Amino acid sequence: MKEVGAKKEKEEAMRIVFIGAGNLATHLAEACKTVGHEILQVYSRTMENAATLAAKTGADAINDLSQVNPAAHLYLFSVKDDALAAVIKQMPQTGGVWAHTAGSLPMHLFAALHAEHGVLYPLQTFSKHRKIDFDTIPVFVEGSSDATTRLLEEFACTLSSNVQRLSGEKRRFLHLAAVYACNFVNHMYTLAAEITHKEEISFDLLLPLIVETAAKVTTMTPSAAQTGPAVRYDEGVMAKHLALLNDAEMEEIYKLLSKSIHKHAGGR
Repeated sequence: MKEVGAKKEKEEAMRIVFIGAGNLATHLAEACKTVGHEILQVYSRTMENAATLAAKTGADAINDLSQVNPAAHLYLFSVKDDALAAVIKQMPQTGGVWAHTAGSLPMHLFAALHAEHGVLYPLQTFSKHRKIDFDTIPVFVEGSSDATTRLLEEFACTLSSNVQRLSGEKRRFLHLAAVYACNFVNHMYTLAAEITHKEEISFDLLLPLIVETAAKVTTMTPSAAQTGPAVRYDEGVMAKHLALLNDAEMEEIYKLLSKSIHKHAGGR
């Protein structure tokens, strides 16, 4: 993994076409617009979705890939992972670089159809209506050639102060780690909210705990930050919790996580 360096002012505005108009594409396109890049077009299968993002960025909305402008510097594919290969096959020939934003997919999906290709992967969770400072997001790049890699680096450095080269193999594992650190953790919030809602307790009471739990791992290892009855495997407390759940799936999750926590705690 090679760190490229701090955010820098762009030397020349890039002309960009966005293939996709979802959460990530929305944040990325808005960030591009903010720093002065030109968004030529936004494509989505649904014209309404394309038009919504296009209106925010001064772009043209299209829902037919045959209408893609061939004169952009960069074509950013930000669609669902299982749709990416099919979308790529429908793309007309263009100039510029084709790059996708997926954490778990290889860049060689482009290889048979477009020589200059790569990956631009921002490591963050995105929701359309929640503002986020793109400058703080780690962005990982990979290119099919040195020239393509440099172009993606230079572009990424106009958006973020933390740009790094990362191979597709390493990126797959980083994406897996992100699922554990973000998606699975957020699902635990969902289950916690179900418990509090059922008992007519405000979920907001857990927010200081959630904030402190996240803050601790910025100054200590996750293992050292771990607390709770599972660390010492307090079977009395855990049995009482299980009795309260009255839900087979949640009981299974509780038991599995408790065993894993205790194992990683090393019996401390």
